Amino acid sequence: MDNIIEVKNLKKYFYGPLGTNHAVDDVSFTIERGHTLGVVGESGCGKSTLGRTVIRLHEATEGTVLLNGQDITHVGGRMLRNARAKMQMVFQDPYSSLNPRKSINTTVTEPLRLSGRFSRAEINERTAELMRTVGIDDRLRYSYPHELDGGRRQRVCIARALALEPDFIVCDEPVSALDVSIQAQVLNLLMDLQDQRQMAYMFVTHDLSVVRHISDEICVMYLGQLVEKCETEELFNNNLHPYTKALLSAIPSVDIRHPMQRIIMEGEITSAINPAPGCRFAPRCPYAKDECREPQKLEEVSPGHFVYCCRAKEIN
Repeated sequence: MDNIIEVKNLKKYFYGPLGTNHAVDDVSFTIERGHTLGVVGESGCGKSTLGRTVIRLHEATEGTVLLNGQDITHVGGRMLRNARAKMQMVFQDPYSSLNPRKSINTTVTEPLRLSGRFSRAEINERTAELMRTVGIDDRLRYSYPHELDGGRRQRVCIARALALEPDFIVCDEPVSALDVSIQAQVLNLLMDLQDQRQMAYMFVTHDLSVVRHISDEICVMYLGQLVEKCETEELFNNNLHPYTKALLSAIPSVDIRHPMQRIIMEGEITSAINPAPGCRFAPRCPYAKDECREPQKLEEVSPGHFVYCCRAKEIN
């Protein structure tokens, strides 16, 4: 297997006057070349923090991140600069992630210029090629972000991310701020680019329909913990963790013969600040017993299907 990203026991804690926020707690996964790992969960579960920690926008508290087999968790200087050329991020809000004072041309050429690897003629040529690749008309090259619609702005962000030919891109809810018709165009663009360049994606989203469309594997997160991980179709057809079941039950259905059977979660949401050992979903889980509040681990219950639940086999 050609693993682009290997994450081992990654933790990211934020320390404050009220205690320690366990934003990402002991998460492990790998992403192969040309594959997409979807990361889903409620708002505040740690999806975006996980992505930012993997690409070193946040420093990891513990754990290891390997990029193409090289440990980049704590590297600095030139090694970090070289690593960052190989991993990029597409943010949720394309307007706030673009500098309103810079034209589209300047935004896309900036990483090429700062890399120091290209002449002025090469930068102009590559910029024009990137614009064509993402579907931005050349007449818009010297426009500013406020002159473009949301779809075009996100295409600019994708062009900027592609500038240095990365191996890995974190897509942090890249279509959630767009109209549905534009979402489909951007998703298809990302999938076409992956086919052409064999990049690995980590696709962070709360939209389960989107993640099913684009992902090869899915990780489900709850309050910083990875509670289930498996191939996409396996998750939708044979989900095991009670939280995953509740999450999937919220998908709207237009089939009158099979209407939604929503699982309503009750109970108090556990705080991620100084959490007790055990499953953090236990206070809301209808199947919880005393053993669920003991320290647990992510177990492989079938080939490639991992679940963080000591009662998974009993309740399924």
